[in-house]
Amino acid sequence: MESVLIADIMTRNPLTIKPETDLLACAKVMVKKKTGSLLLVEEKRLVGIISRRDILWALVKKSKKDLSKIKAIDISPRKIATISPLKTLEYAIEKIKKVKFARLPVIHKGELVGLVTAKDIFHYNPSTFPELMECHQIREWDKKEKRIKRARDRQIIEGICEDCGNYDVLHKEAGMLVCDSCRSK
Repeated sequence: MESVLIADIMTRNPLTIKPETDLLACAKVMVKKKTGSLLLVEEKRLVGIISRRDILWALVKKSKKDLSKIKAIDISPRKIATISPLKTLEYAIEKIKKVKFARLPVIHKGELVGLVTAKDIFHYNPSTFPELMECHQIREWDKKEKRIKRARDRQIIEGICEDCGNYDVLHKEAGMLVCDSCRSK
């Protein structure tokens, strides 16, 4: 796997559109070509990327506007992770895990030359599936850890109030677990 380069497995002619293309046209291209993303290119230079998720986000968040009036560049993420065609497959796997994106545009000398996806890597070497799944699991675990931290920060517990002795929802206050009525005293 160390000797396999991104240039060997990348898609050489990825689907591209102009940045000014409206979201309705983007959605139509995605459906027609059965793809999950489009690269926004201006004179062979990558300026953005748009995915199905981005279009769904726009549909929900900007529903007051017609999709045909929103340009792809307007909702494209500002930061785009890219990779060189001379990098190894192993490097690509690590980068996908790190940036948590399933696709990386391939850039050589400032120009878009291809696209490599987790699916491309999986088709080339199915044994990488556990590594790529680990990326998804890490993302899910990160979300769970954040929810657990928020729950701990709330510091709400059910039990017996240390002040009045009643069973209730308790809050930490001044080093004691007290109910709402004792908390407001």
